[in-house]
Amino acid sequence: MKLLAQQRDLQAKIPDIDKCLDVVATLQAKKGTGEAFIADFEVSEGIYSRARIQDNDSVCLWLGANVMLEYSCEEATSLLKKNLENAKASLEVLIADLQFLRDQVTITQVTIARVYNWDVHQRQIRQTATSSATKDS
Repeated sequence: MKLLAQQRDLQAKIPDIDKCLDVVATLQAKKGTGEAFIADFEVSEGIYSRARIQDNDSVCLWLGANVMLEYSCEEATSLLKKNLENAKASLEVLIADLQFLRDQVTITQVTIARVYNWDVHQRQIRQTATSSATKDS
């Protein structure tokens, strides 16, 4: 269950990182053109606001644990790309781990079924031997 939760978190995080990379790339493209960048952003769940962003040399990124740092656009791009690569690599490892666990569960279930079937067969043999010994007496 823990691995599935981590997988869901990473699958949600990867699109967010992609969006951040797109926004930083757009800001860099608009930089120096004098054209303002208008963005809608979520203030709170279900509450959005519109912002007008002028030429800007830096962006602020949430790092987690209520921490936000200001980075230059180039540093932010490299950090986001690194985070994206790490998230994708972690997701691949998680998927491999989950597949291994699925295989192990299947093997365990088959083994349990075989042991159960062997026990049933042994009982039938004992029951047959007992009933034939009773008939002979």
